[in-house]
Amino acid sequence: MGNLQLASPVDTERFGVYRVPATPGALTSRTGRITRDGEFAAEAGRYHLYGGWFCPWWQRVAIARALAGLADVVSMSFVDGARDGRGWAFRESHGADPVNGFTLLRQAYEASEPDFAGHVSVPALWDRSTGRLVSNDAPAMEVDLATCFGHLATATADLYPAALRTAIDDLDAWLGPIVNGGLTPANRDTVLATFRSLDDRLAGSRFLLGGAAPTLADIRLFVRLVRYDTGPNATRAITPALDTFPHLWAYARDLYTIPAFHDTTDFAAFSEPGAARLDWGAPAGR
Repeated sequence: MGNLQLASPVDTERFGVYRVPATPGALTSRTGRITRDGEFAAEAGRYHLYGGWFCPWWQRVAIARALAGLADVVSMSFVDGARDGRGWAFRESHGADPVNGFTLLRQAYEASEPDFAGHVSVPALWDRSTGRLVSNDAPAMEVDLATCFGHLATATADLYPAALRTAIDDLDAWLGPIVNGGLTPANRDTVLATFRSLDDRLAGSRFLLGGAAPTLADIRLFVRLVRYDTGPNATRAITPALDTFPHLWAYARDLYTIPAFHDTTDFAAFSEPGAARLDWGAPAGR
């Protein structure tokens, strides 16, 4: 695309601090779904995933993309990890936007919706064919990547098998509110009870739902566990460190040995300054 441009440095004095819009529906403004056919058909080379190493929602989708064998089917690039009032941007840290040459991710949203006033978020899935964003709904995205591209790629795991979909969804209904927003000192008792329950569950099972391979349930839990002790629990204000829960800790380290999990994890992108990191490279023994 010639000389791709980069955004100017973060400047909160000029552009202010980014604020998430409070209007209903602002968080998930694009809700298109990929299908085998239809408006957004599953086609090789058609879609591009905008992501950010700091974001657990992006990591969920990125792990699903990798395990579904889509590295050469759905391309991916990254925004910078800092933002001002303009939202996420493309800077030298991770390079220019290789698809559209946008300097700000906001431009992708505005190209999809004139006068866009919602939340500029990652992950965001772009459709080269229509020149607009399909979705910024991470849970839907990970399901679509896991289930719609089997005719184009060889997956290393069936992430959302028909026989386990109810169990996966039920686990998400239980764990989702706790791990996606409830990891706070105010919820200490609930988090502690949840981790103890998971520790018991994983004492006799390598993965949350058994079997020989991870599912979306494991991806969803992992991205929160890998951030827990260097993020919300950095001062151990919620629970003791993860290594207090031997089976849960071994499970998390076991997942970390899988390239799709390991290669999408950048501790520097999401850890609190000075946070002590457990030894994620220690043998899991599972």
